[in-house]
Parts: sequence; C-alpha cells; structure tokens
Amino acid sequence: MSEQPAVPLTPPVPLAALLAREDLGLRLIAGPAAPGTVLYGAHASEMADPYPYLLGGELLLTAGVHVPQAADPGAYFDGYVSRITAAGGAALGFGVAPVHDTVPSALIAACDTHGLPLVEVPPRTTFAAVARAVWQLMERARTAELRRVTEAQQSLASAAARPDPVPSVLSRLAARTGGRAVLHGPEGAQIAAAGPAADTDGSLAALARRLTARGSATASDTTPTGTHLTAYALSHGFVLAVATPAHEPGDHTIASVAAVLLTLLTSTRETGSATARTSALVRLLLGATPEEVTPLLDPGGRWFVVHASPSGRRERPHPTARAATTHPHPPEQLSADALGAALGSPLVDVTPDVVRVLVPADRSPEPQPQWVLGVSGEVPAHHLAAADRQASRALARARATRTPLVRHTPHRAFASLLPPEDARALLAPLAAAPALKETLRTWLSLHGSWDRTAVALSVHRNTVRQRMARCASLLGTDLDDPDVRMELWFALRASEQ
Repeated sequence: MSEQPAVPLTPPVPLAALLAREDLGLRLIAGPAAPGTVLYGAHASEMADPYPYLLGGELLLTAGVHVPQAADPGAYFDGYVSRITAAGGAALGFGVAPVHDTVPSALIAACDTHGLPLVEVPPRTTFAAVARAVWQLMERARTAELRRVTEAQQSLASAAARPDPVPSVLSRLAARTGGRAVLHGPEGAQIAAAGPAADTDGSLAALARRLTARGSATASDTTPTGTHLTAYALSHGFVLAVATPAHEPGDHTIASVAAVLLTLLTSTRETGSATARTSALVRLLLGATPEEVTPLLDPGGRWFVVHASPSGRRERPHPTARAATTHPHPPEQLSADALGAALGSPLVDVTPDVVRVLVPADRSPEPQPQWVLGVSGEVPAHHLAAADRQASRALARARATRTPLVRHTPHRAFASLLPPEDARALLAPLAAAPALKETLRTWLSLHGSWDRTAVALSVHRNTVRQRMARCASLLGTDLDDPDVRMELWFALRASEQ
C-alpha cells in the first residue's frame, strides 16, 4: 500500500473534543450542544462577509474587528451569522480582547436564532493555538482511521489465503466493521454470512435484489433504526451486502477491498480475463489497432471512459490560494482496483492525478461513494482518445461544481449552425495557445465563474483572469457581452467536431 490511501480522507473531529482541551479554555455560550457538531478545519477571518472564503465545516475565528461602530448590532450580527451558516460553517469562535471586552449579546442571540454554535475564546488563547489544536485532533483521528483501514486490509488479504477463503473474508469484514456481511448468489440466495444477524438479513437481501434489478455497481440504504446498508455487485451475479451500525469513514474502503477479494474468489471466468487482456496488449505492441483488439475485451466493442479522483473537502482549494497540481491524497492501486470492481471493469489505470477506467458500454457508470467521476459518451474503440478528453473535462467540471458524477453532454443541434471551418477561423488567434483556448472553454462552461474555473484547471484565480484578458485581447472582443459568449461557445463546440 502507498503511504496515504485515497480513502478515507481526514475524518472530522467533534467540537466537544476541542472544548475539552483545558489548555485552551474555550467555552460554548450559544447555539446547539457541542456533541452533534463536527469540524473539518479552522479559519480566522475579519471579513464582514466570510461566505466566499469558507468551504464548509470550519470553525470560523474572529475578534470582531469587522463590526461597524455605527451599525445596528442586531441586524448586523443576524446578517453575519446567516452568511456563515449559508456557507456551511460549523461553528464560530469569538476572541475576547483586544477589540471587545465580552462577546456581544446580539451575536449570542443571532447564533441561537440560526443554530450556530458560538465559542468564547479567552484573551490568553491565540487563534493560532486553536487552529493548531483542531489540526492536531484531525491528524490523530486520521491516523487512527488509517491504522484501522490498513489493519483491516491486511486481515482481509490474510483471510483470502485461508483454505476456506469466502467465509473467512466475510468473518473478518464483519469483525472489522462491527456489523453483518452476507454473500448472495446469482439467484439471490444467501451463500454465506458472518456477524450478528439481528434484523438486517431481510433488508440486506432486499437491497441485493434491488442492486441486481437496476444493474448498478453499488447501492445503499439506512434502516429506521439507523443501521447503514451497502451492497456491492461482484462478478457473475454475486452480491456482497454489508450492514454496519454506524457509517464510519473507512467502512466503505474496507468493504470495497472485501468486494475485490470476493470477486476474485467467486469468479470462474473474470470479465475481460487476464489472458484476454494480455493478448490485447501484445497485439497492440505488435501493431494492431484498437478496433482489432477490443473484441478480446468486450464483444460489444463500445465503451465509456471514466476519469475519477478521490472526493473530500480538501479537494477543492481555497479560491485565493494556488491550486495543487495533484490531489492531496493521490489515488492508490488498491482503492483504484476497488473502484474498477464497483464500476464493473478490471481495465484500470492509476496516475498521480486521476484514475482512468475503461467500462464496457453495457455497464453505465453510476456515482461511487468517496469518488468524483467524469464520464465520457459511449464510443467505439477508434474514438477512445476523444472519449478520454471528454471524461477529463467532465471530471474537471465535477470537481469545480462539487458534483459526484458529471457525464459528457453531446453536441446539441444549435452547435451545428456554425460550420467547423468558420469556428476555427473565429478561434484562430488562440490556435497557438492551447492553454488559453482551454481556459476560455472551461470559463464559458462554468458561466464565467473565476473560482470554479481555477478549481477545474488547478490554477490560481488570478491566472484565470490574466488568461481571459489575453483571450479578449487576441480575439478583439468583449467577453462580458452575452452574444459574444454564445458565439464563442458555439465556435468551441463546432471546432471540436
């Protein structure tokens, strides 16, 4: 395994754990009780409107420098707190001194009204100390979760090598997740099971039937008592169904590893077998075309290309910070193989930035927990290169819009109104600068959003602005004009035909 598995990402920490730190002296003075509140980070800001600078889940720290002297306290703090909650802020920390001697009563009332936990930070405690404590707690939680996942993966691999591998894998899975694991056969019958039966077997069987009927790779549900149910499609109609009392961040990773192992154990003939894949590779190296070798992998000969990256709150960079060129936790092979199994394909390619999966067209890709997916259109083998570009752009849009899955949208009829040669002539000033053309296309597709374009392209927002100014200069046009934007969008779509 690599040092940092792609999933789970850093788990949140309870606000109550932060309040329990006696060295900080923090005190909850408004809003709901702390046990139900979790934090994904800490951020200090004195902006009157912090909304654009929050990703969600943060403890926002302020000393009240932004509060106008002449403002109506009630109206001001009501608007301020409403913006924090609208941005998904988890809690507000107010520093007493040097600006305010006490926490303003109007702020306390506003936090009670909007249900936002309000924490009093004493004068002796710096915001840096609070932020460091949050990250320390998060790192401890992540280390503990990664240790649990790593030990579970090793235990499952060991179980798969036993003389009775299927019951052993199910038993280890149930023990590691604290729940129930059931293997259903192609006809829906229970083949093997482990863990306390309780009242979940009927619900798991129903979920497995629903998964099979829909032809999906995974399905999930929650019982009235709060038990989390997940089903994973294996090969040849087998289904792994898992019930866990609480959906911990690493449970899906552990169950996905078990699903991969059980797929291998229950397969008498793997779809796109290793022999067929080897033959296809050898023929390609000897000069065969994709069209000639794809029948070895899929008799239908049509495919989806899927680009995937691990999801999580840390994936989207701060709008004013430079975006990373790779994900903070690059995909690793075991998780990528589990993703491929969930999508129904062993054809997986892992890079530091993205996982690429070649999926037969009879298995339409569906959203996968803890992954962000970009899916191409359905194409024959000789269009796979174009489908790869489609999937890449779809993934960029999914990241920018925080959408679990984005599918490539085919060209619409209006795009055909502009002949390709006219489109290329219109865009000719950008021909020598592919980065400018791609920035223009992404910016238009995201409705002119600087921040989302920066996220999609993994560049700084100011870089987007500079590139767009250069585009406007080279094209000699006003990009604020909606007619110009429409014409350029049609030209970009037509030029791609």
